[in-house]
Amino acid sequence: MSRLILCTLPVLLAVATSACGDDVQTPASPTTPTNFTETFSGTLTRNGAQTHNFDTQASGTVTATLNVLTPDTATVGLALGTWNGAVCQIVLANDRAVVTTVLQGGVSAVGRLCVRLYDVGTLAQPTNYEVVVVHP
Repeated sequence: MSRLILCTLPVLLAVATSACGDDVQTPASPTTPTNFTETFSGTLTRNGAQTHNFDTQASGTVTATLNVLTPDTATVGLALGTWNGAVCQIVLANDRAVVTTVLQGGVSAVGRLCVRLYDVGTLAQPTNYEVVVVHP
């Protein structure tokens, strides 16, 4: 019996140590998509609209913030949508947007999106604007 143990022991040690190595496998952690910030500006005229297109590189959250309106008491429409190559197909809209208004939505894949500003019947004169869009 002791001979069996003595013969078996080196085999077990060889098997046990062969599984050991310097390669440590760490599980892959999910990568956080890079967010891009784009600033769009221009002048919105009475009964007019302005559309700006942008491309997403991954799924994630899209945020549009109306940073500047001149005069800052103006009220306009602010929308996010998908760009089909000809028009901005509105998905989210706020028809009473003022300075600091934020629209936020989610995108599930790479795609072409758009942000649109438009007069909702309240502009008496041309209005300068700036919209900041953050997207994946």
